[in-house]
Amino acid sequence: MNTVANQRRFSFRKIVMRFGFLIVFAAFFLFFAAWNPVFVQGQNLLNIVEGSAILIIIALGMTLIVATGGIDLSVGIALDFGAAFAVVAMKSYGMGWFPAACVGLIGGSLVGLLNAALVVGLRISPFLATLGTFFIGSSVQRIFTNGGGPISHRQMQDGFRNIAQGDLFGIPTEVIIAVVLVVIYYFVLERSVWGRQVHAIGMQRSAAIVAGIRVNRILIACFVFAAITCAVGGLIAAANIRMFTPLSGFSYLLDAIAAVFIGAALHPRGRPNVPGTLAGVLFLGMLTNGLNLMGLDFNTKDALSGIILVSALALAVAQRNMRNAD
Repeated sequence: MNTVANQRRFSFRKIVMRFGFLIVFAAFFLFFAAWNPVFVQGQNLLNIVEGSAILIIIALGMTLIVATGGIDLSVGIALDFGAAFAVVAMKSYGMGWFPAACVGLIGGSLVGLLNAALVVGLRISPFLATLGTFFIGSSVQRIFTNGGGPISHRQMQDGFRNIAQGDLFGIPTEVIIAVVLVVIYYFVLERSVWGRQVHAIGMQRSAAIVAGIRVNRILIACFVFAAITCAVGGLIAAANIRMFTPLSGFSYLLDAIAAVFIGAALHPRGRPNVPGTLAGVLFLGMLTNGLNLMGLDFNTKDALSGIILVSALALAVAQRNMRNAD
């Protein structure tokens, strides 16, 4: 009897350890669907994905940095710089939408280069380095906009606006861009030799150095690539509202971190990964959409969202601890 009971506990433990978050994901999906049938309608599900497109992009950049063993608190600054450089290029310098978009990506890359200089050049920890970049970038935006006023560009060219408001065969352009980036990140980070080197750095940097991996070069590339990715999110945000809003990128920071750590809980070895991050972002999007459909007031919705998110992260930590204990 004891053997059978132990086997059942072991099986239950394995199920929780491997699929705990997915069970929670499915439970909330079924709950929201039962509460309001509109939730499962195709258009609403597409709205969830479309509303999560920018967060998916930001979370991909965060995944890359967390995979190296660091963290990037400046992803929102890269988003802001991408939007600001593109809008100013079009409005003040009369650039076409495509060159302006390229300028936006260059603007975002400056954030990555600064992070790389601080982390690789000055040996500052990623947390402190990117926190410093966050403060510097925030101040630059306030100075440039005389205190934080938005820069509007109502005459924005259609080509640029289509980055966010266009569609291809009925699928919103921003969703297509997010999916393309997910595929690129998946193959680069999960299926390539370079991606395995990134994970090796994150798991044990000293061993990676002994193995001959060029750690500094990879770290520089990761910070720059992540910042450019976040700048793509900035282009979408600017195209969507036809303006640059200073410091708007900060609103994505905590959700991006949460999505990456939820995603890590889904991996058998507990490491950051692209499919897991995508599941984490969609969970957050589903949560926001479902609570909105429940018709809760703003304060109650935020409180419930926070409680559920903390519970999900606690489950993620518990899953990781179970794996480490085995």
